[in-house]
Amino acid sequence: MNNKPIADSQLWQQLIEIMADLRGENGCPWDKEQNSQSLKKYLIEEAYEAVDAIDSTDDAKICDELGDVLLQVVFHAQLAAEDGKYDINDVVAGVNNKMIRRHPHVFGASHADTAQQVLSQWETIKLDEREKNESHGVMKINRNMPSLLLAQKVLDKAGRVGLNPAPINDCEKQIINDMELFAESDKSRQMQLIGDMLFSLVTMAKLTGIDAEDSLRQSVDKYIKRFNQVENTIQNHGLTWEKTSESEISALWQQTEF
Repeated sequence: MNNKPIADSQLWQQLIEIMADLRGENGCPWDKEQNSQSLKKYLIEEAYEAVDAIDSTDDAKICDELGDVLLQVVFHAQLAAEDGKYDINDVVAGVNNKMIRRHPHVFGASHADTAQQVLSQWETIKLDEREKNESHGVMKINRNMPSLLLAQKVLDKAGRVGLNPAPINDCEKQIINDMELFAESDKSRQMQLIGDMLFSLVTMAKLTGIDAEDSLRQSVDKYIKRFNQVENTIQNHGLTWEKTSESEISALWQQTEF
């Protein structure tokens, strides 16, 4: 079975030319005003839209959203090309070289039989790549990612070098201890305790093979669905949130299935 898709060079070239035209003299006023800083939020938004599409399992939607993410990559590359920094070819060449370099078990003589061995090897190769900069270590992480993802990333990186989290029982004891301290603590200490408890929960998720981000997202989705059901009930009675008492809202919430 051939699992190597063939890219259509004409489609690639068309996308690159479209982006260049949008930025050109007779291009789009909005596109011409953008820079890397102004586009950051769109890159993040499109990435989350793609994740949402993946969760929907709607292939057409996934395809569309991945195209939007790709457009952001091409947009940034176009901006850099205009400044003489790099272009889309440099971006593609860079990731090609990186994938080959970090997968010696596929493209070289190294061996890795399990996913964990691959991750450990990947981390070692990344450290070798950074050895010229002594300030870079295992915990070289983008701190701008969402905190839940950051916590998972930190635990993953620690685990790859042999620093594994405490057992689940220890995590449970720590959470109980933090909860007992919470009520008698000031605001600053409470904030710290909340963070510690969240980190302990992320650790428990890792130990059980659960993705904490997906787990929380499911709970949030469940809450939204329940909220919408309560809202629909209120509206079906010809009322609004403002005209419904807190006790009535609470009762409706308890009666709503979720």
